Amino acid sequence: MRCLYLLLIGCLLMAVPQSFAQTRKAGSAAKKIRTLIVDGQNNHEMWPKITYMMKKDLEETGKFTVDVKRTYYTWNGDKYLDKYPISEVAGTQNLPKPRMDSSFHPNFSDYDLVICNFGWNAAPWSDATQADFEQFISKGGGLVVVHAANNSFPLWPAYNKMIGLGGWGDRSEKDGPYVYYDQEGKLVRDTQPGRAGSHGAQREFLITVRNTKHPITKGMPTKWLHAQDELYDRLRGPAENMEVLATAFSPKDNRGTDRHEPMLMTINYGKGRIFHIALGHADYSVECVGFITCLQRGSQWAATGKVDIPIPADFPTETAVSRRPFDNKQ
Repeated sequence: MRCLYLLLIGCLLMAVPQSFAQTRKAGSAAKKIRTLIVDGQNNHEMWPKITYMMKKDLEETGKFTVDVKRTYYTWNGDKYLDKYPISEVAGTQNLPKPRMDSSFHPNFSDYDLVICNFGWNAAPWSDATQADFEQFISKGGGLVVVHAANNSFPLWPAYNKMIGLGGWGDRSEKDGPYVYYDQEGKLVRDTQPGRAGSHGAQREFLITVRNTKHPITKGMPTKWLHAQDELYDRLRGPAENMEVLATAFSPKDNRGTDRHEPMLMTINYGKGRIFHIALGHADYSVECVGFITCLQRGSQWAATGKVDIPIPADFPTETAVSRRPFDNKQ
């Protein structure tokens, strides 16, 4: 009888770790960041591939589940839509000009994080979709704004507040100040008149981290070399509740400003957190390990307020670009 009792106790003890492991595994899966990428209309024709790349880069961390919601009417992406298909995306109709899709109305509340990959001249969302999105962010939803998404929706006041700074789309002094670091290292809010948004020829450029203690940038080299990209300058906007995390110098010999222009920013909108990355023009830009790392860490921060995704060993240095060729992995 005693032996039977001891055997029973042993079986129970052996079952506990397995049960605990299963529970922890289930809990870990449940805690993945539910992410939605929205896209469909963008002046940068590689946008379908870039959405595909960002989805893969986030999922490979094991910390995100990523869905994509695309407008039915697409614009300027037909060369890449069939080559980089996403299974959950329904059929679309590519048009020569942007057109509003009144049916585009994601259920934002199903997600922790939205990543915007729209671009300049994208047709506006419906009033109802805009209202739901504003509510989602203000109540604590996360948002990541990628490159040309800061060109989008210039007539949407709440969106301009969410992105902090924007370009093109007839943005000007009416929309807010230029924000930049001058050559003496001073943060400037410049209210002088002028259009918003420009860039010179694409090239590699140096990123300077301005806040080395923020969860997104903590542990990064203070300076690192980004792959070939458009260096946005002359961005302006409300810039409310915004912090510039990193900049790049825009030289006048490349039609620039001779100022250090914001490349990585965070914005608070209500209870929501926004990470704005002005990098990411083309696939070769998004292949930069600096971009990938900023996307992953910035997305985690926007959704949770914390970051535990490490800085990888192949992160760029001050003198060397580091890229992970994407199509070689497919």
